[in-house]
Amino acid sequence: MGVATYIKDEKDAVKEVILQSGIKIKPVYTPKDLEEVGFKYEEDLGDPGEFPFTRAIHPLGYRSRVWTVRQYTGFGTPLETNNRFKLMISHGQTGLNVAFDLPTQMGYDSDHPMAEGEVGRVGMAVDSLEDFQIAFEGIRLDKIGTGLTINAIASVMLAMYQAVAEHYGYKKTEISATPQNDILKEMIGRGAWIYPVEPSVRLIGDTIEYSVKELPKCNPVSVCGYHIRESGCTPAQEIAYAFLIAFAYIEEVKRRGYEPEEFVGRFTFNLNIYGNLWENVAKFRAARKLWARLLRERYKVKDKRALFLRGIFGGGGSGMTKQQPENNIIRGAYYALTAALSGAQTTALCSFDEAYTIPTPRAALLSLRTFQILMEEIGLRDTVDPLGGSYFIETLTKQMEEKILEEMEKVEKIGGMVEAVKSGYVQKEVARQAYEYERKLQKGEIVKVGVNKYTEGVDMEVELHPYDEKWAEEQIKRLHALKKRRDNKEVSRCLKELKKATEEGKNVMPYLVDACKAYATVGEMADVFREVFGEHKEPSIF
Repeated sequence: MGVATYIKDEKDAVKEVILQSGIKIKPVYTPKDLEEVGFKYEEDLGDPGEFPFTRAIHPLGYRSRVWTVRQYTGFGTPLETNNRFKLMISHGQTGLNVAFDLPTQMGYDSDHPMAEGEVGRVGMAVDSLEDFQIAFEGIRLDKIGTGLTINAIASVMLAMYQAVAEHYGYKKTEISATPQNDILKEMIGRGAWIYPVEPSVRLIGDTIEYSVKELPKCNPVSVCGYHIRESGCTPAQEIAYAFLIAFAYIEEVKRRGYEPEEFVGRFTFNLNIYGNLWENVAKFRAARKLWARLLRERYKVKDKRALFLRGIFGGGGSGMTKQQPENNIIRGAYYALTAALSGAQTTALCSFDEAYTIPTPRAALLSLRTFQILMEEIGLRDTVDPLGGSYFIETLTKQMEEKILEEMEKVEKIGGMVEAVKSGYVQKEVARQAYEYERKLQKGEIVKVGVNKYTEGVDMEVELHPYDEKWAEEQIKRLHALKKRRDNKEVSRCLKELKKATEEGKNVMPYLVDACKAYATVGEMADVFREVFGEHKEPSIF
């Protein structure tokens, strides 16, 4: 029954349903419910493609354009990852979303002691531009957009993406890259941070400013409510926190003299789908409406396209289970259905084996086929917003909007998201919600099929994607060879220029591009920032 609490009577009839966001669901909805929540068609719904975009950002929805499928991909060496990229593209995938290993995410080269045992394990190992050249060889970078799922050193990876595109003959004005680049959510929900809050936000400001000037097709930030949701927050909190994080980045760029209308249309979002279908559909519809309205009211944004809430709505890993893993195939199909009914422009699914392993080619293709079946066979392109006008859905969307605003107000009373992260308030709230969810799961108040109900049966054998120790050996060998043959005087010059620019408060992006082209390593560039900024110290939340 999803991530909702069901209270039953002695005859097993459902007496009460409470969604995770705290909304109580009635057994029947009528026009009176719309009156009670103050629903107005023009203000709350409108036509597809028109403000407030509750129904869709495009007038004809999926009739005019199909969603982009951007499965999360990357493991081992750049060559292994390149092969998987090409496999998925050959089967109809229309975008890339790159997974990086932990050493890369944390700004360590593959030969660093901290990288031991982790090189290529949970994503692709990247040490230098040479690795990007291998990973993106044969990929049409002017046709395929690429998500770069990295945060603390997103500035380095965006610079490297520009460098590899230019290496292969593409103009920087032709390429579309979307680094995740959301360090505040890392500090809230995931932990892959390096530098303190203020300089980390400054680096994000640098990527946004640089993209406005130099990379017209790139989306320099993808605000990631997804990982905060995975860490335990409610659907309403996911949107509230994501919006407040976005506002923090907007304020950083505003301080540099830019008007939000100049850059906010480049913001994208990475948002989560698992659990109750109706709660998720209402969440996305309310989010589109609120984002447009808040940008117009707070930041005086007028341009229609700059008001769009764009991004990837993805099937959440927290919904997948190790128990009875074949059930995850069905879960994934419903998550994809939720994305379609919510009007997602881009989407991805966690594969059925993801609770065990990096997805095997078979599992990854099953996820891709799930999307293709929904788009080609089931009728989801027939009409825009098929749930629009439902007494239930419109009431729930209004209630979800109110819950999101309530959660935003709590954080704004503290002084905004930067202060809430520095103090540990948001981290504490997410941890509390995660505890409540686990408690209810163990007590059976939240049902998880195959985990705490209908547990009979034999679990299938899952084919594991083995980790090959040779990947690390190959990566380190190639790294050492690179350091011997590159122009180390030029590398030293570029790193000195990068340090000077960092100390002087200049935009670091042009200096990072130069360093990447000289084959400076990820660790060398990240260490420049470590030396200047220091490292983040996590606040105590207990």
